[in-house]
Amino acid sequence: MTSQHEQPEASPSKKQVIFCDFDGTITVNDNIVAIIKHFNPEGWEPIVDDIIAQRKSIAEGVGELFRLLPTSMEREVVDYAINNVRIRDGFQELLDYCARSGTEFYVTSGGIDFFVYPVLARFGIPADHIYCNGSDFGGDRIEITWPHPCDEHCTNNCGMCKTTIMRNFPPETHTRILIGDSVTDFEGAKLADVVFSRSHLTTKCEELGLPHTEYNDFHDIVAALQQKEEIRQ
Repeated sequence: MTSQHEQPEASPSKKQVIFCDFDGTITVNDNIVAIIKHFNPEGWEPIVDDIIAQRKSIAEGVGELFRLLPTSMEREVVDYAINNVRIRDGFQELLDYCARSGTEFYVTSGGIDFFVYPVLARFGIPADHIYCNGSDFGGDRIEITWPHPCDEHCTNNCGMCKTTIMRNFPPETHTRILIGDSVTDFEGAKLADVVFSRSHLTTKCEELGLPHTEYNDFHDIVAALQQKEEIRQ
């Protein structure tokens, strides 16, 4: 654990729910950027810069990135995406903690179905607890689809809107815990009761003055959650 900024204690009367990012969080690498870097289509770098700087919405930018790739490369893209993944240390331990403590666990990912579902298959997470974007290889270029768009409370064109998912778990009844690392997590961090951050998300939390706990791996997160439990008892 690298550092901690005061966060409110979870209420024992509320149910804990975790919303966990996938790319760069469950995985060590950011798979979307890794795919695009690997195949290196002309013009990808300014699009990534615009997404990170929030000059382009996530949906707009990610859609543009994958449109740079022809669908004739489907097999190579899918194989690279799945085989390139490294899972961050302690992920199974976090799932074990959730099962043991009765904490609900959801994957809320700005990633794409063709790599998110295959990578997570071995962990036994129910399909209805995994939210991500879709894909369409039917045309000339890869198209990303958006089955979980923003609700009326969000105008950020997130693609897969994490705050829309989080609003299904009201703060009156749930302690909402967000684990993330990047631009797709910025809005969710504003809603969460507890934030575990690294990379761009840490920078954004510091800019906005949001309480957060930095992590290196999921062992750090499990230790922090267990410590909060002990304090409550």
